[in-house]
Amino acid sequence: MIVILEAARAGLLQRRHWGANLVAGVIVGVVALPLSMAFAIASGAKPEQGLYTAIVAGLAVSLLGGSRLQIAGPTGAFIVILADITARYGIAGLQVATLMAGVMLLLMGLARFGAVIRFIPAPVITGFTTGIAIIIWVGQWKEFFGLPAVSGGHFHEKFWHLLQSLPQFHVTTTLLALMSLALVIFSKKIPGMARVPGPLVALVVATIAQGIFQFQGVNTIGSAFGELPSGLPTLQWPEMTFARLVELIGPAFTIAMLGAIESLLSAVVADGMAGTRHDSNQELIGQGVANVLSPLFGGFAATGAIARTATNIRNGGTSPLAGVVHALTLVAVLLFLAPLAKNVPLAALAAILFVVAWNMSELPHLVHLLRHAPRADIVILLVTLALTVFADLVIAVNIGVILASFHFLRRMAASMEVRQASAEEIGQQAGLDAGQALPEGLLVFNVDGPFFFGAADNFRRALESALVTPKVLILRLRWVPYIDATGLETLAGVIRSFQAKGVRVMLSGASERVQARLKRGGILKLVGESNHFAAFEQALQACRAMPRSDEASGPASVLG
Repeated sequence: MIVILEAARAGLLQRRHWGANLVAGVIVGVVALPLSMAFAIASGAKPEQGLYTAIVAGLAVSLLGGSRLQIAGPTGAFIVILADITARYGIAGLQVATLMAGVMLLLMGLARFGAVIRFIPAPVITGFTTGIAIIIWVGQWKEFFGLPAVSGGHFHEKFWHLLQSLPQFHVTTTLLALMSLALVIFSKKIPGMARVPGPLVALVVATIAQGIFQFQGVNTIGSAFGELPSGLPTLQWPEMTFARLVELIGPAFTIAMLGAIESLLSAVVADGMAGTRHDSNQELIGQGVANVLSPLFGGFAATGAIARTATNIRNGGTSPLAGVVHALTLVAVLLFLAPLAKNVPLAALAAILFVVAWNMSELPHLVHLLRHAPRADIVILLVTLALTVFADLVIAVNIGVILASFHFLRRMAASMEVRQASAEEIGQQAGLDAGQALPEGLLVFNVDGPFFFGAADNFRRALESALVTPKVLILRLRWVPYIDATGLETLAGVIRSFQAKGVRVMLSGASERVQARLKRGGILKLVGESNHFAAFEQALQACRAMPRSDEASGPASVLG
């Protein structure tokens, strides 16, 4: 359901809720101010474009998303992808890719893919977020230390060149960056500053210091980008050609996938903090609208921002009104305070991104996983992290998900148990007295677990382990929750093999779902309706009703 309608129906837009949401919205807007500019610059865009993105996307997601507490805008997770797209295709290419990603997100939401996105395993998510954090951290060394520009198309090349240029650091820039970093981390401990966001304190103090002393050699927004325009962006349709659209399908899909993952993760975090429940499909639709509109007004890719959403909740936000106020706060900054931004040192923004990278890395959580997670999950995490840093985020996520899927399938296949039941077990389960004999030439196999392509070979090998050719084979399917096409084919092959030896094959205990698949796959027709039973006791009773024979079964391979 559209979040603004849900909030209205729940009474959260009534006047008694205005105060808390207004305060929360202003605080989140203040937090978003330095972050939006920092993320824009790191992504290869202009600082005002970060503000445009936060305003447009923030309004769209707050009004049309699936979480009433979600705050959207540019985020740190996008930096690596967007910077690469901007370097290859320019800011115009980034905006076209963003618009295309918005359409993809809309289609995902309409196709109800919201739940599917959440199946990406935790080791993969931790691996690529930690990898992104490393890239962001190293990528800000140049501005933090005032280093000369470095070359290199790959991370390891840039990292090596940065290490070589560290002795050339600019003293004033580095001191300004260290002061900003200290303020971001410790400003809340200053009396009376507990509720003032650390990034804002660092931004204001560093900007005032640069404005007063005009330190030589310190790069600022003004020296790098000129003054921020005082006013709101106008609607501009980006130039698109068919060839450009085809060229940008890959980058657009990357933006869409990462945007979907991060926005839904942020919504889950919000639910955990506030006890709410988001609509994942509507959230994708809201994010899609946001990414369609953002480039039309000069912005770029946006998604749900976990840190700003958490800030919203901690400061009393309960409805989409807080998200709207957050956007309006940034509008006020653009209209009235834009000229002051020319003295903002890029070193201060780099210090803010240092802290963002640290928070993204979740280092304590990473260490915990490396110490306590299963070995396979650790391998998946490290492979995803390494590929994110040294190769490409899309490759990293794809390979991480593939490895996790293979591991899951292997575990699921191993969980399927096909076991020959003993005479005592059969008697107990059938409720037979101690003196009652079992039917002659009976062989019973219990099948326990999902009967899918990964487990089909286990089933065949288990039946091959039988040392006698029975008169009757009962396959108990009571504990089979699912059977796929490969399982049906394997089962049919085994049944035909036994029937060719003159063995009567019976099936018992299949659930309604499995029974429907057996019927559709022709298995019930193959065994005959008289050989399919709802309960094992009924199958056993049918065996007891069969005429007895004095022919003994000799040793043989079941499947021959």
